[in-house]
Amino acid sequence: MNRAPVILVVVTLALVTLGVVMLFSTSAMYARDRYGDAHYLLKRQVVWLAIGMVACGLAANCPYPRLRVVAGVVLAVSVLLLVLVLVPGLGVKVGGARRWLSLAGMRFQPSELAKLALVLWLAHWLAREKRRLGRFGRGFLIPASVVAVVCGLILAEPDFGTTALVGAVAMGLIFVAGGPWRFWVPAIVLGATGFGVLVATNPVRAQRLMAFLDLEKYKAGAGYQVWQAIMAFGSGGAQGLGLGNSRQKMFYLPEAHTDFIFPIIGEELGLLGTLGVLGAFLALVISGIVISCRARDFFGQYLGFGLTLLLGLQALINIGVVTAWLPTKGLPLPFISFGGSNLLMSLTAVGLLLSIHRYGTEKTTTTGEEQEILSRQPEWESLASVAGQGGRTNE
Repeated sequence: MNRAPVILVVVTLALVTLGVVMLFSTSAMYARDRYGDAHYLLKRQVVWLAIGMVACGLAANCPYPRLRVVAGVVLAVSVLLLVLVLVPGLGVKVGGARRWLSLAGMRFQPSELAKLALVLWLAHWLAREKRRLGRFGRGFLIPASVVAVVCGLILAEPDFGTTALVGAVAMGLIFVAGGPWRFWVPAIVLGATGFGVLVATNPVRAQRLMAFLDLEKYKAGAGYQVWQAIMAFGSGGAQGLGLGNSRQKMFYLPEAHTDFIFPIIGEELGLLGTLGVLGAFLALVISGIVISCRARDFFGQYLGFGLTLLLGLQALINIGVVTAWLPTKGLPLPFISFGGSNLLMSLTAVGLLLSIHRYGTEKTTTTGEEQEILSRQPEWESLASVAGQGGRTNE
């Protein structure tokens, strides 16, 4: 019996439940002070949770091979929305960044859709062009141009954290597919250099980088938020102060209900609580990889791996930031942090993984070209073998 989808569902429900509980614990005082209603943020998150659950169910019941037909359309729509968010009067500007569109009174972050759209399109393109990935045009120029456009529009908001996440996921997916690294390595070095220059020349990001390098020196300035997060972990100890008993959420730790909710978990639930969250995300990543490896076609393999990497890497970056292992970035903790767009994206990703499990064993999901390549192996074993086969095909 394949337990991976069961573990995926259980872990997702556990993380979502924890998110709802911790959101109310963390945001009640803030919401009462700002909106006059202690349940204001909780109610908004529950609405997004309901929408996300519906999206998850629809995605799980939709045969994922059919998504190949609409991959280009979804990507085009996401790019259009990323352009619209930069237009004054259409995009909502908060804290110096224009990252949201207002839809029916609710804010939506187009970059969240762009994450899924890019993974979907890349999985489709890499699977379709499997035998031609060694060519400069189809194996490098076209996918590189698409990744550059999406990352460039997200960076223009500006959103450095999401840009880095999307770029890393794209490169990871291309690596697994056996992309031509003689083309990609120079491009990655050039892109990383340019990204570093932009960070260094941006006053806010440069200060965050300095605070990361010497947190104690900048604890009253650019490193204040991370310093307060470290204090929250220290206050919680092994057992925690108890649910609802956090002191840092009393306006000491800014934005505690969004990107910095993990330190509040550590303060209230202690080391055991944080280890439980880490274990849950680890289980999610492992189950996602197992589901991906058992898919019968390249598209299912690549899509599953891309979605798993997207969720796992975002969680890793968020936890790395709040524990002072990475420079500060504005990335929420999947399923837990306040933020409807990200919650919707995360639940949809889980639904797609379940779809890969449900429909990925059907032989009809493979194209003739993919079936020919797959038939050369006695049994499909892992994504590592995909990369190896891709490298031999390209030579």
